[in-house]
Amino acid sequence: MKKTLSSFKRLMHYIDPYRGTFILVLLLTIVTLLMNTLMPYLSGLPTTEISRNIQQNETINFDYVFKCLVAIIVVGLIYSGTQLASGWLMANVVQSAMRDLREDIERKINRLPVSYFDRNKQGNILSRVTNDVDAVSNAMQQAIIKLVNAVLGILFAIAMMFYINPLMAVISMIMIPASLWISRKIIQVSQKDFQSMQNALGEMNGYVQENITGFSILKLYGREKETAEGFHGVNHTLRRFGFRANFVSSTMQPLVQLTAYATYIAMAVLGSWNVITGVILVGQLQAFIQYIWQVSQPMGEITQLSGMIQSASASTKRVFEILDELEERENEFDEPLPEPVSGDVVFDHVKFSYDPKKPLIEDLSFEVKAGETVAIVGPTGAGKTTLINLLMRFYDIDSGRILIDGVNTQDMNRSDVRSLFGMVLQDAWLYEGTIADNIRFGRLESTDYEVVDAAKTANVDHFIRTMPGGYEMKINAEGDNVSLGQKQLLTIARAIISDPKILILDEATSSVDTRLEGLIQKAMDRVMQGRTSFVIAHRLSTIRDADLILVMKEGQIIEHGTHESLLAQGGFYEKLYNSQFSEEAE
Repeated sequence: MKKTLSSFKRLMHYIDPYRGTFILVLLLTIVTLLMNTLMPYLSGLPTTEISRNIQQNETINFDYVFKCLVAIIVVGLIYSGTQLASGWLMANVVQSAMRDLREDIERKINRLPVSYFDRNKQGNILSRVTNDVDAVSNAMQQAIIKLVNAVLGILFAIAMMFYINPLMAVISMIMIPASLWISRKIIQVSQKDFQSMQNALGEMNGYVQENITGFSILKLYGREKETAEGFHGVNHTLRRFGFRANFVSSTMQPLVQLTAYATYIAMAVLGSWNVITGVILVGQLQAFIQYIWQVSQPMGEITQLSGMIQSASASTKRVFEILDELEERENEFDEPLPEPVSGDVVFDHVKFSYDPKKPLIEDLSFEVKAGETVAIVGPTGAGKTTLINLLMRFYDIDSGRILIDGVNTQDMNRSDVRSLFGMVLQDAWLYEGTIADNIRFGRLESTDYEVVDAAKTANVDHFIRTMPGGYEMKINAEGDNVSLGQKQLLTIARAIISDPKILILDEATSSVDTRLEGLIQKAMDRVMQGRTSFVIAHRLSTIRDADLILVMKEGQIIEHGTHESLLAQGGFYEKLYNSQFSEEAE
């Protein structure tokens, strides 16, 4: 309950900038409720007057009845107008608040460390940003005004009931604590299930996102049955928690309505006796009965909203879990970039582990001079990609130093550090847009001439001009309307246009044919000229000319040197190279 209230208070923070409009909504709501409260009383006046006229054998006072009808029509028009205005203004407040919340989430995501995205499924994160925010938005849109209406409506109706007959009003009030007790007990049971339901929904989104991404691989290996069974399990879990949450929550309304019916019967009997004894009039009894329903109806609406509110409460917690995540640590003072940047890189006794219980890199030291090409080789899991992650500060080291031109990267702003690098990865990533836009992504202010020049340097200009639309051809969302090798060349062009001081090539030629590998290798050779380059490669034949080869195993550099010197040592690299050479020969 405390966490729910805390989340609700934080959510109200997003309403605060629109406080004036929100207060106006509340005022209009109060007017609406006052009109709604007056309606039963005004409706009872003609009945009371006509009854009195008949009892006293008088002519029916049609003037008075007409005035009452006019008053009822005026009250009804005011009620409808204020209700419409408050609904329109509330929609504006809620949508503006949700816009601010989504922008905060977007800014937060950009400040989160890479480790957060390694720990959480993309689909689950997406579900928090979309489904959970929508659940909060819908609840605020529909629930806030209805809750205010319900609470104030109950108070106004109670006031009129006490005005008509205090004793009957006191007896009627028994249904309120009874209803609240029932609601509280049901919410205590169902809230856990609503939280589990939202978590299961996030898991299902993550599962679906993963399988759609690898759909062609699933088809290739005939894994449709296993995937369907996995989805069935996730879907069944969501169904189980969803059924329990909604069923338990739905029992609230009939139980609360039961107290209202019991009160209605009791007041009908007691009220009839009071009419006979002359304590109240028939019209007052009619109004009193209507006020009972004006108390029970809002309580029924609250119970109807309970499912939505509990679902939104669970969603709010999930949203604020993202906003409460630890961000990348910022320095109090950022060391400026050296001018000009040469590209000297030093790893000085670096220690790092993803899990404190499982150290990966314990004491890593090496030095790279500006303009040199460094190749990093080793078996899978040796720490090659981890080394690059540390160099670009995707992860922070546990101890030691990483220096660029003598400046500790830990003392520099992360954006400044990453601005020095250009990357070409094994998994080429393109976004939905034109080919020119994808190349220009490396430097957004680049001109069309620079885009074409970068494409020529990357050996991709000819391919682009053969495509329909040329540089204005649209890359689709999946990026599958160009081949893998063409993607790789485009990412090289993107790296070229950014003009990086340090270049990282992470197995950029491991997934292409020999001819295309030659084109990519020529493009990379041009890019690497005059730049410090780190090359992660499985094909050792592509790194023979590297100035320095680092051989890694279990997070440590076990050998280093040039291609010839490492072969002459007859160590791990020599065995790795000869085994690969014999495989290629076969």
